[in-house]
Amino acid sequence: MKFSLFKNILLLLLVPFMLSACSEIELGSHLYKKWEGDEIPTQQANSKTQGTFKVGKPYSIAGRTYYPQETYNYTETGIASWYGPGFHGKKTASGEWYSQHELTAAHRTLQMPSLVRVTNLGNGRSVVVRVNDRGPFAKGRIIDVSERAAKLLNMTGAGTARVKIELLADESRALAYAAKNGQSTKGTEVAYNQTGQLPHGFRGPVVSDIPQTELDLTQTAQAESVRGHVEQGHFYPAPIYEQHVVAPTTLFVQVGAFGQESNAQNLSVRMASIAPTRVEPVTFNGRTLYKVRLGPIDSVPQADRVLAKVLAAGQSDAIIVVQ
Repeated sequence: MKFSLFKNILLLLLVPFMLSACSEIELGSHLYKKWEGDEIPTQQANSKTQGTFKVGKPYSIAGRTYYPQETYNYTETGIASWYGPGFHGKKTASGEWYSQHELTAAHRTLQMPSLVRVTNLGNGRSVVVRVNDRGPFAKGRIIDVSERAAKLLNMTGAGTARVKIELLADESRALAYAAKNGQSTKGTEVAYNQTGQLPHGFRGPVVSDIPQTELDLTQTAQAESVRGHVEQGHFYPAPIYEQHVVAPTTLFVQVGAFGQESNAQNLSVRMASIAPTRVEPVTFNGRTLYKVRLGPIDSVPQADRVLAKVLAAGQSDAIIVVQ
């Protein structure tokens, strides 16, 4: 009896320390998720990354449905965002571990993996990223790049950038071929930015048909060396981006597109209280459509505000476009 009483008293005395320990563990877990080290946590880094090709089924986020598909003809302009420390070390939609130091990106519908050139239309900087995740799901964004890619594009300060994204067709086919055959494609994007070539063994049936010069062979060997460093979890520090000449761009919020001009004009009148509107005829697949756009708009924050008002007015398909 005395022992039982002593045990109960001891438990009562220990409870505050136990609760404190639990709180510390929970806090430690939270901080771990925000960890900003140069490497993926050891347990994850040691897990072998197998090649995985993934398209996925249609899915809905915040009332909007997205339809992933395998395609090798894709170009789009819009607003890019980036993600970094808060996601470092977490799993991506492709099954890989996200590293803020690699040149990867999230896209809502492109197959994983695929290689995409992202050009900052504000400063001409361009970098190739490998799509291995889904997103972004913030309204008005078309791609979410890794922190390192964002730094190379010089967009971390503003948080967003007006960009053009272009799928690299032959290279993406080669990566798809490798991933479908169980080969990891990790680091191929870093190698490509360094050398302009895919590593040896990632050329696939399409790229393999292209004759290689002696310079090409040297570059593919260099690309394999670079990819090997990334695959082993080493940070590759060389600054890698291309500089292009770009023309000034203008922002609009596109509210909808109609086959009947009268419907477009009616919507234009309804939206006129939010921002200046215009109806623009365009030809698509041999058919004339009438797009309703609000603008021009001076900045991304202003475009976000206009978009929010349009969405609140019930136009759920509205998007920000760069022209």
